[in-house]
Amino acid sequence: MSEQEPTDPGHRRVLIALVAIGMTTFVQLYYPQALIPALSRDFAVDASQAALTVSGATIGLAVAALGWSWVADRIGRARSMTIAIVTAAAIGLALPFVTSFPVLILLRVAQGIALGGTPALALAYLSEQVGRRDAMAAGATYISGTVLGGLVGRLIAAPVADVSDWRVAALVAGGLSALGAAVAVTALPPERPSPATAPPPAGVRAGMVANLTNPGQLALYAQAFFLMGAQVAVFNYLGYRLELEPFDLPPALTAVIFLAGLSGAVSARLAATFAARFGRRRVLLVSSLTMAAGAALTIPDRLPTVLIGLLLFATAYFAAHSIASGWVGPMATSGIAQATSLYTLFYYAGSSLFGWLGGLAFAAGWTGTASMVIAIVLIAYAAARTLLPQSPTVEAKRWSPATSKDASISPQRLI
Repeated sequence: MSEQEPTDPGHRRVLIALVAIGMTTFVQLYYPQALIPALSRDFAVDASQAALTVSGATIGLAVAALGWSWVADRIGRARSMTIAIVTAAAIGLALPFVTSFPVLILLRVAQGIALGGTPALALAYLSEQVGRRDAMAAGATYISGTVLGGLVGRLIAAPVADVSDWRVAALVAGGLSALGAAVAVTALPPERPSPATAPPPAGVRAGMVANLTNPGQLALYAQAFFLMGAQVAVFNYLGYRLELEPFDLPPALTAVIFLAGLSGAVSARLAATFAARFGRRRVLLVSSLTMAAGAALTIPDRLPTVLIGLLLFATAYFAAHSIASGWVGPMATSGIAQATSLYTLFYYAGSSLFGWLGGLAFAAGWTGTASMVIAIVLIAYAAARTLLPQSPTVEAKRWSPATSKDASISPQRLI
C-alpha cells in the first residue's frame, strides 16, 4: 500500500487522533501537579505523599511501556492505543469520587499503567502510517499535542481548585481527557499492514544487554533519570512553596509557573542548532550547569529571582533533554528500539523517584528541595562529562538522519 500523502483524509485522521492522544495522555499524567497543595490539605498528608499522585502515575507508565510494546506486537498498535486511552480516561473519571488516599494512589498507578500504551506506541504507529519524508513534521504535530496537554491540564486544574476544590478540578480534567479519548478513538484509522516483523525475544534481550553495557548509553540514561527527576521535583513543589510565606500567592496565580515550560519549544530547537556547531556533549554539559544555576537562583526569598531562576532552569532542562533523547539512537550500536525504550524507562523512573524524594527534602524548606535538585543535576553532569565521547564525529560515522531507521523519531518525543 502506498504511503499516505499529507493531504489525504487518512493522513489528517492520523494527525488528529495522535494530537488527541497526546493531549489526553499528558493532561491526565500531570494535572495533579497543580493540585498537590490542595490534596495535601484535603487528605491531611505531607507534600511528598501528595506528590505520589504524580509519581504513582509516572512509575506505572515507566514499568508498563515495554509491556505495551509486547502487546502491540500481537494485537496491533492502533488497537493497543485505543484500549490504553479508553481505560485511562475511565479511571480518570472515577478519581474525583475517591475518598481514600491510598485508593487514590493505587488508581493513579493503574492509570499510569494504562497511559504506558500511548507514548510507547504513538510515534512508532505514526512513522508507519505516514511517509518518511513527512514523519518529522507529523511527529512535531504529535509533540505539540503532548506539550499543550501537559500545560492545559496544569493551568486548568489550579484555578478550578482555587474556586471550588480539587475534586471538581479532577472532574474537569477527567472530562477533558474523556473528550480527547473519544476524538482519538473516532479518528484513529486501523494501521496499514507492515512487512516488518517483531524481533524475537532473544533479540530484545540482546538489544537491552548491548545498551546497558554501553558506557555512553548509560550516561544518556543518567540524563533521563536525574534531569527529569530534577524537573519534576521543581515543578511539584515550587508552587507549594509560593503559596507559603513570604510569598502567600493564591493557587490560581502560582499555576502560571508552568508557563515556563513553553520555553522548551525554543530551547530544544536552539540546542540542536548549537549541537551542530559545537557538538552534542558540550551543549549537554552547558545545559546541565545552567539548570543547576537556575535551581540555585530559586533559593532566595525574592519573587523576581525565583521566577528568573525557574525560567533559566526550564529552558536549560528542555535543551538538555532534547540533546540526550536525540543522542540515544545514534549512540546505539545495536538494538535501537530497546535503546529508546530504556530511555523512556529511566526517564519516568527518575520522574517518579525524585518527584517523591523532593517532597521529603521539602520538609527542610525549599532550600532542601533545591539542594537535592542541584545535587542530582551535578551527578548527571559528572556522568556525561566522564562517559560521553568528546568527538562529535563518533556518532556521525555510525549514524546519519538519511540512513537511520529511527530518523523519523523526533528527539523531543518525550515531554
